[in-house]
Amino acid sequence: MNYTQFKHCGLNVTLTMLSGKWKPIILYHLFHNTEMRFTELWRIIPKVAKKVLLDHLKQMEADGLIVREERQSFPPEVYYRISEKGKALGPALSALETWANVHAAEEVKLLREGRK
Repeated sequence: MNYTQFKHCGLNVTLTMLSGKWKPIILYHLFHNTEMRFTELWRIIPKVAKKVLLDHLKQMEADGLIVREERQSFPPEVYYRISEKGKALGPALSALETWANVHAAEEVKLLREGRK
């Protein structure tokens, strides 16, 4: 497979949608909460810059992984939730976590201990 073929294959498209330091953790929190406001996500992910979080959310919304809902109130409130397309990633993400716990157990252990 050459680069042009890989660029248009499903695996590359999916990995591109999920690429970014914070996208997996954003998905994790949206999988485990019905909906979250921007500030909730920002507070629960302590090292992410607001601009980076906003950029990731916009990309994920454009890719159809999450839904942004603006509610008319004063001040306006914006909520994010996982879309049906995003929910369909659940089994794949679970499989990746299982794979990591089996095949990358040492790396997972070092990360949990803060040594990596």
